[in-house]
Amino acid sequence: MNKLQNERGLSYLFISHDLKVVRTPCYRIMMTQYGKIVEQGPVAEVLTNPETEYTAGLVRVAFEIAA
Repeated sequence: MNKLQNERGLSYLFISHDLKVVRTPCYRIMMTQYGKIVEQGPVAEVLTNPETEYTAGLVRVAFEIAA
C-alpha cells in the first residue's frame, strides 16, 4: 500500500478499531464516538497527546498504559 501510495499519489480511507494497526500506515486519524468525530489530527499527535478523555481511554486500552 505504501509503495503504491508513493508511486501514484494515492490516498486511502482505512477504517479500523485497532489503534496499533493504524499507527504505522496512516498519517492522519479521526476518532469517532457514536458516529461523530470527536478528535482528529496527525496520528502521532493524537495517540501521544489525546485531547478528549474518550480518545485517551482508547489509547490506554490499546497500548496497555496504566492510568
